[in-house]
This record gives sequence, structure tokens and C-alpha cells, in this order.
Amino acid sequence: MLILAWQTVKARTGGFIGAFVAILCGTALVAACGVLMESGLRGGVPTQRYAAADVVVSGDRIVRPEGGDVLAFEHASEQPPVAAGLVDKVRAVPGVRAAVAEQTFPATVVTADGQVLADKPSFGHNWGSAVLSPFTLKSGRAPAAGDEVVLDAGLAARVGDEVRIATRSVPVTYRVVGVAEGAGSRQASVFFTDAEADELAAHPGKVSAIGVLGSGGDATGLADRVEDALAADHVSVASGADRSAAEFDDVSQTKSILAIIAGSFGGYAVLVAIFVVASTLALAVEQRRREFALLRAVGATPRQVRKLIGVETLVVAAVAGVLGSVLGIAVSQGLRSAFAQIGVVPADFELTISPIPLAAALLIGLGAARVAAWSAARRPSSINPVEALGEASLQKRDLGRVRLVVGWVTLAVGVGATAVPLFVRGQLGAAMSVMAALVIIIGLSLVGPRVVGRLVRLVAPGLGRLSRVSGHLAAANALKNSRRMAAAVTPLMLAIGFAVVNFYSQTTFTAAVQQETTSSITADHVVTGVAGVPAELAGAVRDLPGVTGVTPLVRTEVITARRTGDSTEVNRGPAHGIDSDAAVDLGVTSGTIGDLTTGTVALSDSYAYWNDKKIGDTAEFWYADGQPARLKVVATFKHDLAFGDHVMSAADARAHTNAGMDSALLVRTDDAAQLTDLVGRYPGLALTGALDGPDRSDQRAQFLLNLVAVGVILGYVAISVSNTLVMSTAQRRREFALLRLVGTGRRQVVRMMRAEALLTVGIAVVLGTLVAALPLALLALGATGTPLPAGPGWVFPAVLAGAVLLGTASIAVATRLSLRAKPIDTIGMRE
Repeated sequence: MLILAWQTVKARTGGFIGAFVAILCGTALVAACGVLMESGLRGGVPTQRYAAADVVVSGDRIVRPEGGDVLAFEHASEQPPVAAGLVDKVRAVPGVRAAVAEQTFPATVVTADGQVLADKPSFGHNWGSAVLSPFTLKSGRAPAAGDEVVLDAGLAARVGDEVRIATRSVPVTYRVVGVAEGAGSRQASVFFTDAEADELAAHPGKVSAIGVLGSGGDATGLADRVEDALAADHVSVASGADRSAAEFDDVSQTKSILAIIAGSFGGYAVLVAIFVVASTLALAVEQRRREFALLRAVGATPRQVRKLIGVETLVVAAVAGVLGSVLGIAVSQGLRSAFAQIGVVPADFELTISPIPLAAALLIGLGAARVAAWSAARRPSSINPVEALGEASLQKRDLGRVRLVVGWVTLAVGVGATAVPLFVRGQLGAAMSVMAALVIIIGLSLVGPRVVGRLVRLVAPGLGRLSRVSGHLAAANALKNSRRMAAAVTPLMLAIGFAVVNFYSQTTFTAAVQQETTSSITADHVVTGVAGVPAELAGAVRDLPGVTGVTPLVRTEVITARRTGDSTEVNRGPAHGIDSDAAVDLGVTSGTIGDLTTGTVALSDSYAYWNDKKIGDTAEFWYADGQPARLKVVATFKHDLAFGDHVMSAADARAHTNAGMDSALLVRTDDAAQLTDLVGRYPGLALTGALDGPDRSDQRAQFLLNLVAVGVILGYVAISVSNTLVMSTAQRRREFALLRLVGTGRRQVVRMMRAEALLTVGIAVVLGTLVAALPLALLALGATGTPLPAGPGWVFPAVLAGAVLLGTASIAVATRLSLRAKPIDTIGMRE
């Protein structure tokens, strides 16, 4: 059977090109998502501050609830500190030459006029940790007193200079006693005495990390021994490239983002790939109906026909899958570059390339092709052998009962899922809109010939009236071959529906967040800073004359876990810390924000409902640094799009962030002059209008990230659209030749296909628009109160224009290529 399948593939190479392209591109897309996911686990940037350390011990960012399965975990967004007492414990491990405690905290050098000196992030450290880079003195000496510092050479200071350094308060004057030089240029470093650094870090009894210097030998083995010694201390032990995650906060966040985006869009990619491969392969097999009928007529059993189709598909899929997996490396590099351009990943972040995601993509490609082959082979294997004796290749009158039932049920499930955003707000509701649209598309593809046939019967008579010959032929073709028409409509409908729903679901969700944020901030002015706003500023602002309300706002995250049956669902979501509602409106529905003190929390109405929490209950979750929290519920509120599901005291939120500062300070006052003067004493702070609100750049980055990922998937869909339309049109070469031999002119055939192309893209536009309209209308209704989605209006007609252009161009090119040969030569060719 393998030899026969291979000979068939070689003899009918043109007939397998469509399936080959679909599997190739699908495998490449899945492989790229796999590379990104692996990089989210093992990728990074070259370490700098810990370049001389063989092993780095830092707080464990992995939150894994008890009783959860292997995949039930989440990454904390903040780096937790480790107990200072672990330094001695690490020092006692065999093979450790030195264990060095390291402190890291914001430290910005400012000029006399209050300008920030460094053009990159700047952090303070204890001088004892300089050996971990290593930083070496170019001039001067080590700091010995609390008012002495050593600056790195990039800060352009000289020994003996006095500099002003801002940590979490107003700038303090220090004397430069040394200038040091070390590896790397991602961050500026300021070194204090160990005692001063401990005080400024504001984590009593804790350190940011522990650098381990080995006495020689294998660093991996040393890391294993350190990890065994600290097994009960909830820490992370890293060596090699993994050390950078403890050093650079953006690297750790990038790895988490890559893992999430690769998992999310990898799922979409697999679903779309299976859908495209199945539809393409079904079309390719359908074009060979008479060939399989002839095999049945000469004695081939249904099982043999199914086996032949399956082996042929695996032969093509194996070659396409191997090439697609390799191509996936280039796709992943392109995605990494695009993510770097929009600021989601650092420009120097390196992907991890290994055979694991490539092999997984190959297996997924082979599996999708095999399932598609099984589905496509069912009809030709059971075809009536008598059909082999006929010249006509007409479709069966109706679809199978099982297919219709499955299709209508799938369609009903998709339509029902569009109502989810009315009850589930937030990012989950937006994601459900996209998933509902995909389910609707799958349902329509199953019942497509029935739906398309009815639409064609409505429109086709008009084609005949427009053109007596070409229009009549186009109408007759469409009426008699609704399955072929449906096969051409489906990928176009997928492209339109998927593109429109993905784009406008994001813009609608973003608009809902902005709308609720704007209405929830009642302040007249907002104070923001590059590194944050010092917590002490809130008290100083409250003492100013004319100030009627001050609310410090700490933007953070929480990790929650919920048992669902036998599994545990772990999620990370936005949260905020405040100490009053003097300048914000949370939309409190029960309790009072006045009771929101240390050790308490306010929950959103939806979260409280789904988790059965009431006033006085205990809410359990994890802070942004992965530390567990058990807080008393004192209030519930409805403005969860603006504030997330959890609002805690500013002190609690601040204590579990690396910066230890507020994200913004919201102020209500009629006198901005004194406020401006006070803010000016803190370098790096800015005063804006209340309507600007807190910084939302993270949401914009997430929006752009989604657009890039969806754009890649849409690129694959566009290729599949062109692929399917070209295959469907090229199949009709003998039909075109027969029309020309009976007197139809070449131009009449072209006009006939042009009319069919317009009918195809017209039906696809109608169905694609309907597929997108229902989920988006219900999402907008639930999020913004209006059924109209938010976002730039030109995107929708642009998507439609692109789909129309792609569809008509693909059919036109394939038609002209099919008409190049002489009719008398083409009529004798096999199908």
C-alpha cells in the first residue's frame, strides 16, 4: 500500500500541492508557538550582574496550589525576597567557595536641577555584592560610611563629587568615593555600604538574592546540591542562562508572557490548522471521486480505499511536516522581532531552540492530517461503483444525516456561547466571543452546503438576468454544485469572521476598561512617576491647603486558585491597593471602603458571586510576589474592569512589590500651584489631568501583542483561502474545455467565473459579517452598555475589501491559467 500511495503522489503531484501547503504552513505556525512556549520556560538574556556567580538563589516565583495537577501553576509578576539566614545555609553546601547576599532597590541619580542622570533603569546594591558581576574599581575605594557611594562608570561621575540619589523619597546627597566598571549595559548601578543598602531595601531580615561562587567544577551539579539543601525554603535555584530571570525583572515577565501567549494562540493555531487541513484535504479527495469509484469498480474494498487515502496523506504530511517544523524556527524569530518592536519582550531576549517543539509540531501536523484523511475518506470509500461508468461528476443531493445533526448542534452551541459576555466580564468574556465565533464557523462549515444552497437559490436568478450566457452558466453551476461553492466560501468566511471578531473584541474590551476607569477616577490631578510615586508623598499632599481628597493607587496583581471538579484552575489578574476612596469610585455595593485596612480586601461583585464570598469571609489568594494572603472581606464593588477583582490596602499591595512605591497618586484640589511645587521636589514625577488616569501602556502592549499573534494566524488563513480557491477552480479545467468546444467563448467563460467569484465572496461577506456581528454585539452590550463594538470603523470595510480582493484574484488567476491550454488537449486530461 505504501508503494502504491507513493506512486500515486508522484503521479498526481499537482493534486497534492494544496494539502501540502496547508500542512506545511500549519505545522510552521504550531512549531513557532511551541518555540515561544519553550522560550517562556527556558529562554532569557545573558546575565550581567550575576555573570561571575555560578548559581543564583532567589525567591520562587512559581505559585502551585496544593492538590493541583502538574499544569496548575502560575508565575508571580514580582520577585520575592529570600531570608537572609539562608546565606549561611548555602555557604555550608559542599563545593561553595562563597555565598554573597545581594540587595536590589530603585536608586536614581539626579542632577542639581532635578533631571534623571541615567538613560536606563538604575538600581542600588550593597558593595559586598559587586564581586558577583564582578564590578572592579577603576578609581577610588569602596564605600565605608552611610553617605558614601560607588557609581558605575556609565553614570559619568568622578571621585570626590557630591551626587543626589533618590530611592523611595526625596533625593539625598551622597559623596562619590569610587567609580567601578562591570559587565553589561542594561542597568545603571549605584553601590552603598552593606548596612545602608539593607536599610534602603526596606526588607528587614531579607535579601533580594544570594549569589553563589563555586570552588570549581560543574555549575549544574553545584546548583543541584544547593537546591537539595534549600528544598524546604521555597526558593528558586538558577544556573546558566536562567540566572538572568532573577536579575532582570522584565526577563521574568517576558518569559511568563511568552508562555501565556504561546499557550493561548497556540491553541487557536492548532484549531485553525486542523480546520484548514481538513477542509483542504476534503476538497482534494472530492476532486478524485471518479478515480476512487473506478477503484471500487475493479474490486477495491472500502477499507482499501480508506487505507490508500490515509497512507497518501501521511506521505504528504510527513514531508510537509518536517519542512514546516524547520520553517517554524524562522516564524518564531519573526514573532520575537515583532514582539520586541512593540515593547513586549526585551530586544536582547534570546529564544530557546530545541527539537522538542519541532517534534511536537510534526506530530500534531501528522495527527491533524490523519484525522482529516479519515473524515475525507468516508464518502469516497463508500461510493457506488456504478458512478465510475458515468461521465458527469455531480454532487450528491443532500448531506449525511449525522453531519447535519452535528453541524446544527455545533452551530447552536456557538450561538449560545455568544451570550457568555453578558454574564462574564473582563478579558475572559472577550476571549469567549472569539471562541464562540470559531465554533459558529465550524458549525457553518458542516452545514455549509445546505446554507449556501439556500442563499444561492435566492441570488442566482439575478445572475441570469444580468448576463444571458455567462450569468446563466454561473447560476446553473452554483445551483448544481453548492458543495463546491461552500468549500470556497468557508475559508473566506473564516478569514472575515476571525479577523473582525479578534480585532473588535480587543478594542471593545479596551474601550470598556477606559470608560469605566475614566468614570471611576474622581480626582482632579494624577501624580505618576517613572519608577513609581514615593508613599510618603500622600501624607504631604493631604497637608496642602485646598486638598479635599487624596488616594494613593498601587497597581499590582494577584493569583487565585479555584477547584473545578477534579482539577484546579489557577489565574493571574489585575488588582489595586488604595487607602481611601476619596478620589475614586469603586461602585461599592456592600460594606464600606472605610474598613479597608491592612489585612482586609474588597472583592468585585462577580468574583464574590462565583466564589461564594460575603462580608466577613476570608479571601485566600497570592500576592504579586507569590506570597500567600488570607484577608478579611470588608466590601464588594462593581467597577471590576477598572480595578480588577481585588482591591486591598495600599500598604499590603506596596509591601509585595519590588519598588515598594505607589503607581499613582490621585488628588482632588482646586489649587494646583502648591501641588505642582511639591511634586517638583521629587525628580521623575509628573502631574497630569485626571482624565489621563493611571498609565495604561501595559494594556496597549497586550493589545498590540494580540494583534501580532492574530495577524500571523490570519496570514495562514489567507494562504489557505487562496490555496482552496485555486484548487477548486483548477479542478474545472475539463469543464472549461467542454464549454469552449460546444461554442462558449473564452471571454464568456472568464465572465462566468467572475460572476461566480462575486457570488462566492458576496456570500462569504454576508456569512462572515453575521458570524462576527452576534458575538461582538453581545460583548459590547455586556461591556459598554451599547450593542455597537468600539474601535476604528475603517478596519471592518478594510477586512471585507481584503477578503474580496483575495477571493476574486485567486479565482481569476486560476481561471486564466486553466484556459491557457487548447480545449482539445485539456478535455482528454484526467481529473
